[in-house]
Amino acid sequence: MEQTLSLSKIVGGGYYDYWHDKHFYRVVKGSRASKKSKTTALNLIYRLMKYPWANLLVIRRYSNTNRQSTYADLVWAINRYHAEHLFKCNPSMPEIVYKPTGQRIIFRGLDKALKLTSITVTHGYLSWVWIEECYELESEEKLETLQESIRGRIDEPGAFKQITITFNPWNSRHWLKRTFFDPETRKKDVFAITTTFRCNEWLSDKDRQRYLDLYRTNPRRAKVAADGDWGVSEGLVFEDNIELVDFDPQEKLTECGHAGFGLDYGFGEDPNAFVALAINPDTKDIWIYDEMYTYHQTTPHVAEWLKKNGYQHATIYADSASPERTQQLIDLGIDNARSVAKTPIEAGIDQLWQYKIHVHPKCKNIWNEFNNYVFDTDNIGNTLNRPKDENNHEIDALRYAVRQYMDLYDGSTGVDWGNQYHIAQELGVDI
Repeated sequence: MEQTLSLSKIVGGGYYDYWHDKHFYRVVKGSRASKKSKTTALNLIYRLMKYPWANLLVIRRYSNTNRQSTYADLVWAINRYHAEHLFKCNPSMPEIVYKPTGQRIIFRGLDKALKLTSITVTHGYLSWVWIEECYELESEEKLETLQESIRGRIDEPGAFKQITITFNPWNSRHWLKRTFFDPETRKKDVFAITTTFRCNEWLSDKDRQRYLDLYRTNPRRAKVAADGDWGVSEGLVFEDNIELVDFDPQEKLTECGHAGFGLDYGFGEDPNAFVALAINPDTKDIWIYDEMYTYHQTTPHVAEWLKKNGYQHATIYADSASPERTQQLIDLGIDNARSVAKTPIEAGIDQLWQYKIHVHPKCKNIWNEFNNYVFDTDNIGNTLNRPKDENNHEIDALRYAVRQYMDLYDGSTGVDWGNQYHIAQELGVDI
């Protein structure tokens, strides 16, 4: 006898409007354990079986994170429907094919963004995109790249295109808030909701109590982890001393009397990052007015950009890890490029904390980094006293740009970082 499945029992409650929504952007910001990813996986598998014209592109910031997250959730959803016999799941690619029609679920990462616009399918249309943990995307521009992947008409009755976005709440200055949640700046054709652990009927009483206990033990974390509100419970490295403000760069250069230029070299999937700023060491103000943020660009391309933007004679402090690239810049006419003296990251950040940092609105990449650069955590979630090595390319360039104005001796800690560096060199220790 054929088994009859109850969709309401499989899916549960709390997502009725989300489940049925067909806006171009369908966005859910959810607290921990709000079942947003599991519900999305169930919804997309259900829709794939219902609409034979549809194919799905699943995106994470880095391709290698799909297998343990989105792919696993979608396979889980297939099993929950008892539909294993209808799908061919290939974890090595990864890829999932709906065998009755040949529809595909394709997994990609934005670390290979250039390949996204050339994706094609053999049956139906590439009509849907799911971006999981979308807070990992550094800028709205990366979202625009994904829109290109589902361009074109769909000549099927009732067909629709949709980008589904799921993420844990992040800092209120993140581009996701103004793009999808703020009434005055949000995109058109958007459905956006916030969900919490309270809509997850499958949590145990002990799990539910752990979230409720946060209100007593850690109210700030509860705001994010339990209520799904904006914020970074793990802690931003820069929070109170940065602001986004429009200003006249030439006026600030004249007023401050000092400038700084830094360059962090990229390779492969890491960008080349350049920053230009005015700095006043007396008033402790930094005014960031220009930046470069380019992927897959060789040193000659960087030199060409610097010349085009008038920095060929600027004293540019570049990443000391690639002195050969700095020499190549000099050979290409960037005549004052030099490798910066190496100092510990923590020392540079400590000095930057002493400044008020003003960012011009055109410098979107460094502003995004400021709003995503967090302290690292250990394997059980405890915050460590060091930044996570992500979202820091422009910030590294900033440290290089201002290094010449920073006192090597940190009087607050009693550590002479300059002396420490030379001692470490002699001992062969990398600090």
